[in-house]
Amino acid sequence: MTATTHSDSAIHQPGTSDGWHGVISEHGPFKPAAGRYHLYIGLFCPFAHRANLVRHLRGLTGVISISIVRPYPKGDANGWPGWRFPESDDEYEGATIDHLYRSTFLHEIYFKADANYKGRYSVPVLWDKATETIVNNESAELLRWLPTAFDSILPPDPAFNLYPKELAPQIDELSPWVQSDLNAGVYKAGFADSQDSYDRAVPVVFRALNKLEALISQNEGPYILGKQLTELDLRVYATIVRFDAIYVQHFKCNLGIIRHDYPVIHNWLKNLYWNIRGFRESTDFRHIKENYTKSHGDINPKAITPMGPIPNVELGVEENWSKLRVGHIDI
Repeated sequence: MTATTHSDSAIHQPGTSDGWHGVISEHGPFKPAAGRYHLYIGLFCPFAHRANLVRHLRGLTGVISISIVRPYPKGDANGWPGWRFPESDDEYEGATIDHLYRSTFLHEIYFKADANYKGRYSVPVLWDKATETIVNNESAELLRWLPTAFDSILPPDPAFNLYPKELAPQIDELSPWVQSDLNAGVYKAGFADSQDSYDRAVPVVFRALNKLEALISQNEGPYILGKQLTELDLRVYATIVRFDAIYVQHFKCNLGIIRHDYPVIHNWLKNLYWNIRGFRESTDFRHIKENYTKSHGDINPKAITPMGPIPNVELGVEENWSKLRVGHIDI
């Protein structure tokens, strides 16, 4: 979903369609408390992946419980009935029942919060068990405030700061084009309804990759802005880890691949996936591949899921970033 503004006291008004924009805060209606909140996600969704990454990285797996929808079927062209929970936890590996209400579909959670809700039934959804309503279903907002929402009840972790004050201007400057040209850009290419719209969309994605490649190299890794892991890394990871596996073939973003054409981004990806706890644990390639290939009948009518690439993420991280060739695709 698209980011909008919010406040600590944001209360959703019944019948609207813009979602929920509440915040867990000592100063608002949603107080930090272990066991009070529940996260609904799909492991396939790059936007839900952001919230799940924060849950892993900040040590919230024991604080916020979770339910995971199946990666398919998705529903009709209008998104109805939408994402479904398995009937049991062993029906589809990695997906779970709705641990709170045993719902069949995610839309039941939305209607439980607002019987007149008119928007999309997307993931992630952060649910408040105490008031039985949705706190927030906007991934960009969750990415910004969830990392610090439980600081008052968790052991301090000085090294974990996804939005450090000294890097905030850079994060704020870079996030809009990362979102529009890369995170959303692959979808604009993949869902293009004409040759002309596709031809306009794909170069935007690869110009963004060119820019990202140069930026990581300039900052000498291992993260996008240098030595500090920030929310930018989470934003970008959720797209890049899906790129070679899905976006190259399924969304026809095939002017190049990460593992061959962008050595710096590739090294950055391998480092996060293999060396930073939480990234590999929150990534499920079966869910990712089968969601896209079995949910978009207009793109892939026979719902065949490709085997490759093998491996999903290659081994071997180059510690000396100056040795890496800086990739670039001329567009």
